[in-house]
Amino acid sequence: MKKHNFSAGPCILPQEVLLKASEAVIDFNNSGLSLIEISHRSKPFIEVMDTATALALELLGLEGKGYKALFLQGGASTQFLMTAYNLLETKAGYLNTGTWAAKSLKEAKLFGEVVEVASSKDANYNYIPKGYSVPSDLDYFHCTSNNTIFGTQIKDFPTSPVPMVCDMSSDIFSRTLDFSKFDLIYAGAQKNMGPAGTTLVVIKEDLLGKVTRAIPSMLDYKNFIEKESMFNTPPVFAVYTSMLTLQWLKDLGGIAEIEKENNKKAKLIYSEIDLNPLFKGFAATEDRSTMNATFNLVDDKLKDTFDEMAKEAGMNGINGHRSVGGYRASMYNALPYTSVAALVEVMSELERKA
Repeated sequence: MKKHNFSAGPCILPQEVLLKASEAVIDFNNSGLSLIEISHRSKPFIEVMDTATALALELLGLEGKGYKALFLQGGASTQFLMTAYNLLETKAGYLNTGTWAAKSLKEAKLFGEVVEVASSKDANYNYIPKGYSVPSDLDYFHCTSNNTIFGTQIKDFPTSPVPMVCDMSSDIFSRTLDFSKFDLIYAGAQKNMGPAGTTLVVIKEDLLGKVTRAIPSMLDYKNFIEKESMFNTPPVFAVYTSMLTLQWLKDLGGIAEIEKENNKKAKLIYSEIDLNPLFKGFAATEDRSTMNATFNLVDDKLKDTFDEMAKEAGMNGINGHRSVGGYRASMYNALPYTSVAALVEVMSELERKA
C-alpha cells in the first residue's frame, strides 16, 4: 500500500534523491568506496560541498552579493545560540511566534539584552503579529518564517533598520522571497533539504566581527567561512543528500516552480478544512502556512473513526503536536499533490459517513 508521508520532520524526500543517496552509500561515483568512508578532504567530497553551497546561493538568488553558504552541525537549535554569540553585543530584538522562536529568544538572553518586539503567545501562537516596528537601536532583529507546530507563516516581512536574522528551517526553498532582505538565514536540513544532521547557514560576510567577546572556535562563523564548512569533519551523508535535493529542485525549475505546486497543495487542504463542517482550522486564515496545515475535529468523538480511516488510506505523520492537538499535514516540497488529495478524500469520506 502506498504511504502518504506528512511527517513534520524528518520528512519526505524526492524518491530519486533517496535512490541516488542509497547508491552512494554503497559505491560513490563508481569509486568502489562508500560516500561515508572516504575522506572529507578528498577531491570528490570537496566537489560535493562546493556544489551544495553554490546551489544554495543560486536558488536563493544570492550569488555574488556578499553571502557565504555553510553546512554546519548541531541543528537549528545550535543556531539559536550561535547567532547571538556572533552578533549580540548590546541588544537584540525577537519576534515571538512559536515554540522555536521562544527558544531562540531564551538562548539570546544569555548574551545580552533581548527585546520581544511582538508576540502571539496570547492566543497560543495561532497568528502572526502585525503592526509592530523594529527598533533602530538593535544589533539585529530575529524572526522565524514558518511555525511548524502551530501552522503559521510570515507572509510579509518587516522593513528592518537593523540586520535581519531568520530561522527558515521549515519553509526554506518553498517560496519566492527577496532573500537579500536577510543578513543571516539558517535552516535545519530535515524539512526541504535532506536528512537530519546538517544545518544550512547563509550569512552576509560583512555582518561579522562586531562583537567584543571571545567566541569558542566551534561557534565562530568566521572559522567555518575560512575553512569552507570544513573546520571540523562535516556530516558527509547529510550534505551529499542535501546537494542532491537542491539539484532536484533546480532541475524542476527552482523555487518559483515548486512554489506553484506548494500553493496548489495548500489550497486543496485548506478548502476542505473550511468547507467540511467536521473540521476547523487552528491558524488564523491570513497567516496559514503552506508547509504545515493544522486542524482539529469539531467533535472529538469522531477521532477514532477518522484515525482508522486515515491509517487504512496509508496516511503517515498527521497527528498534531501536543501543543495544538488535532492534526497537522506537513506538505514539504517533495510531497506530491496526490498525497494531499488522498488525505482530503479521507476527510470528505468522514463527512459522508457522519
